[in-house]
Amino acid sequence: MSAVFSGIDFESTGKQIGYGHVVHSDQVHDGSVIPVPIAVISSGPGPTTLLVAGTHGDEYEGQVLLHELIRIIEPEDLAGTLIIVPAANSAAVRAGMRVSPIDGGNLNRSYPGDARGGPTEQVADMIAGSLLPRADFVIDMHSGGVNSTYLPITSISRGPDAERWKAKLAAVRALGLPYAMVAAPLLEIGSISNAADRAGIPTISTELAGSGTMDRRTLKNMRRGVDELLRSLGVLRSGPEAGGPADPEPVEPVWIELTGESPVTSTAVGLFEPLVDLGDWVTAGDPVAQVHFIDELDREPRTYAARVDGVVAIMRRPTLVDVGAHLMHIAPMLDISAI
Repeated sequence: MSAVFSGIDFESTGKQIGYGHVVHSDQVHDGSVIPVPIAVISSGPGPTTLLVAGTHGDEYEGQVLLHELIRIIEPEDLAGTLIIVPAANSAAVRAGMRVSPIDGGNLNRSYPGDARGGPTEQVADMIAGSLLPRADFVIDMHSGGVNSTYLPITSISRGPDAERWKAKLAAVRALGLPYAMVAAPLLEIGSISNAADRAGIPTISTELAGSGTMDRRTLKNMRRGVDELLRSLGVLRSGPEAGGPADPEPVEPVWIELTGESPVTSTAVGLFEPLVDLGDWVTAGDPVAQVHFIDELDREPRTYAARVDGVVAIMRRPTLVDVGAHLMHIAPMLDISAI
């Protein structure tokens, strides 16, 4: 069963605004379509880049950036095609939730999807089955959401082959975020990155601050970086920048990775107090967090230490924590030349 789109003809040039159809029957949605907004901007033959945000509804920087691109970019600015999906899990975006309020689906764990499944599986099938095959490159924008804040990170997985790996490295440098995280091949089962790797389409993801709000500095850097990345991919023509002046030279990021020793995990219920800041460098054994017990007023807080040398890459934001909550992640440095 093929995905259905309204207002979109993928063979036409120009700027088209439409939506993909998600059909679901319940007390609220029976007899109606849950729209997934999509824009296609094309000048005709040339490379195609797919840009996705709103995979999680509480991650906002990418959504704003893609809405801006849709308004700013005109077909004559391009030497190819942009397919832009700013609110992929549109039900979650409208509810301000990480997962869909309709079926509880996490879109980033739902690929390749199912055209006959629930709403989230239908979105995954729409993107994996109808949009990914049209793309030469995929940019998947994430943020920390309401539960965490990230350093400004570009994330890539190893492989899937030498040619795609080289394309990913070039894209990371063109985007110019200060940190780059490398994951194992096909690490996140059900993610769009996993689906694109399996299809042989080079993909990068971003983690852009978070906390359920928007970081102005991150937005500024991304506006510049996305312009440069789209130029490097050959889809955006040279000339006046769409989002601001680009740096003259690619930036070499700090290369990091998450390991099994990265999480600092609470073993108590209470109030989380960080003892370090996002971006700080710590060494194994350094105290980095403590949790205060709410009802045991005379009890000292439980202190947690880093298990590995690295940079504080992810920080939990809600202060109230339960057993098993990751308080932060420490990311070791990575020698990219050794990969």
